[in-house]
Amino acid sequence: MKNYIAEFIGTALLLAIVAGSGLMGETLGAGNSAVALLGNSIATGAGLYVLITLLGPISGAHFNPVVSVMFWRLGHLNAGQMLGYWVAQCSGAITGIWMTHLMFSLPIIQESTKTRTGMGIWASELISTLVLLVVIRLGDKEAKDRVPMLVALTVTAGYWFTSSTFFANPAVAIARSLTNTFVGIAPADVSGFVIAEIVAVAIFATLFCKKHGQIKPNHGV
Repeated sequence: MKNYIAEFIGTALLLAIVAGSGLMGETLGAGNSAVALLGNSIATGAGLYVLITLLGPISGAHFNPVVSVMFWRLGHLNAGQMLGYWVAQCSGAITGIWMTHLMFSLPIIQESTKTRTGMGIWASELISTLVLLVVIRLGDKEAKDRVPMLVALTVTAGYWFTSSTFFANPAVAIARSLTNTFVGIAPADVSGFVIAEIVAVAIFATLFCKKHGQIKPNHGV
């Protein structure tokens, strides 16, 4: 149960950081999207580093259904645990968005109108998810103590070198459809993101993951 609680809290705080820094950046940047994205990316990277460092020893600090799929394929989780992680991550992500609305005195229940769709966006999400999974997998094998920094820096850079701004996370995509702020995504566009992310984890699992017979301690991200 403590693993699920850690995943819920970590994902909620991650989305609060993403949405809150987007709102603050847009407000203080006076409509300058570059300034807003800069603040958004720096805050997200810094927050990820802290969350992964503190919660990694408890749950593995996945905060992402596709990361949980990867560790299930590697034998670090069983199917029931993976489903529990998914529930904690998705509910935590939505809770994080609602917390942000509360902190900024906005209507709690919202729906985004921000269009994010097209072949370039979908390709970007597929590549983003593959990059994230590769970084986590290689980091977990070769530089375990540096995984928080590696993931945080990858996501910070991803905001800037991908057209989709590096969602790479189905729970994040779903939750961001529930905020009509700087980081939002129209509900109709969520499926494109999620499908691209699922395809990416399927490719990664087929090529790089060999499932083992027993459950191992989970020290991933």
